[in-house]
Amino acid sequence: MLTPEQVLAAHKANVETLFGLTNKAFEGVEKLVELNLQVAKTALGEAAETTNAVLSVKDAQELIALQTSLLQPAAEKAAAYNRHVYDIAAATGAEVTKAAEAQFADAQKKFMAVVDTAAKNAPAGSENAVALVKSAVAAANNAFESVHKAAKQAADVAEANLTALTNTAVKAASTTAVKAKRAAA
Repeated sequence: MLTPEQVLAAHKANVETLFGLTNKAFEGVEKLVELNLQVAKTALGEAAETTNAVLSVKDAQELIALQTSLLQPAAEKAAAYNRHVYDIAAATGAEVTKAAEAQFADAQKKFMAVVDTAAKNAPAGSENAVALVKSAVAAANNAFESVHKAAKQAADVAEANLTALTNTAVKAASTTAVKAKRAAA
């Protein structure tokens, strides 16, 4: 049986974990806001440069050349932005996962201590019930590990797909830029 002090300590630990996770979430949001501000500033400056370049174009061929020169860098910048957003989200998710795993391990340890204490104080003949509880806990732990591994594999596949998609988009933009240059020439 848990004492009031143990319950209070558990609640205190849970509140500390909650605030720690909230801080991690806010750090992730701050990084996203900083990234978006940086992208907005850069985009504004580039828009001014592009507008000036468009206004100084003298003929259609120059306009096509200008458009072509802007296509690949735009695709690369979009890919880089998406990669930064993914990295921020992945890092924040990893922090949350790490904290959740620590909480789960601590709760599991405490629960097993309660089960062991109950087993020591259990009346004679209850060995089967204690074994059943321990077996259920072991099964739950195995299920958690399986889900965790599956989630990790899914995250790895998602990251590989994002990388492949980014590379494909940049290559397509590059190919289109080359074709446009050839057509303009």
